[in-house]
Amino acid sequence: MITRPRELITQWTALSPMAAVVLLVLTWGRDLPGVLVAVMTVVLAAAVLAAVHHAEVVAHRVGEPFGSLVLAVAVTVIEVALIVTLMADGGDKSATLARDTVFAAVMITCNGVVGLSLLVGSLRHGIAVFNPEGTGAALATVATLATLSLVLPTFTTSAPGPEFSTVQLTFAALSSLILYGLFIATLTVRHRDYFLPITRHGEVITVEEHADAPSARTALISLVMLALALIGVVGLAKGVSPTIEDGVEAAGLHHAVVGVIIALLVLLPETIAAVRSARRDRVQTSLNLALGSAMASIGLTIPAVALASVWLSGPLVLGLSSIHMVLLALTVVVASLTVVPGRATPLQGGVHLVLFAAYLELAINP
Repeated sequence: MITRPRELITQWTALSPMAAVVLLVLTWGRDLPGVLVAVMTVVLAAAVLAAVHHAEVVAHRVGEPFGSLVLAVAVTVIEVALIVTLMADGGDKSATLARDTVFAAVMITCNGVVGLSLLVGSLRHGIAVFNPEGTGAALATVATLATLSLVLPTFTTSAPGPEFSTVQLTFAALSSLILYGLFIATLTVRHRDYFLPITRHGEVITVEEHADAPSARTALISLVMLALALIGVVGLAKGVSPTIEDGVEAAGLHHAVVGVIIALLVLLPETIAAVRSARRDRVQTSLNLALGSAMASIGLTIPAVALASVWLSGPLVLGLSSIHMVLLALTVVVASLTVVPGRATPLQGGVHLVLFAAYLELAINP
């Protein structure tokens, strides 16, 4: 049954994003009592579920892989705006914010989302199948972007500490934009079939058979609601972050845990969408979401913070620690071995999830 546009705006999936934005406007920049934080958390959860719904409506209208791209880019653009805002307010203490957020996004998507999608898809359907050509190209781009932006600053000597000089930062920003642009062109124009779901026999699925596509007007309304939901999710996540910081400090945990929790909240819509795709035996769509989000996080964040560094005071630390570089290298190696066959069992999903658990453990106990 297709929902009409007039009916769509009266459903909870439309009301919750609007409620999230209204609550965000009323609470922005204020000290919040515990009861209001609890209310914000409930509204945030509703906005996450609404974002997933509207993303699926848009994806059904435009088809894959455009649907995955819409959600990944939308989340990342808002995430980048949040990072720049926090850096402008934080001074020297926010010097590592961009690095920590981008690396958290890479580990969450490439291990957490990928591992969960492969595990769910293979357990439900016996084996998870996907296109190794498109997935391998996306993984190679993520690995290159992560190395250029997060690993090299640790070893360069033009600037003190794990930082880029102005020329090096400009090169990293331009490289990120170029590679991300090439990926978008490959994804949407030149080799779109590499990123479409496939059958057990390797045939590309170009048309979904489960329902008629929504109208253009319905899809447009869902696109607007998706944007509102994501603004609400990221903004409310920032609003509850002081409470999270207090809880992390009270528990005696490392401050990096705060960044991990915020990243988990921001990436929750994509995680739910990826798992639901895996349950429908569309693991390629899940991988498009995961790797596309990791790529967008690097490809858009690094140029944004490079531009923002022109007027922001304080250092911009991008280089990873030795522990994180080991985790990144292991992730790339394991993901490469996962992608090459084009098929995965629960074992591969479990390996990625263990790597994700190791990242969380080291964030709590570095």
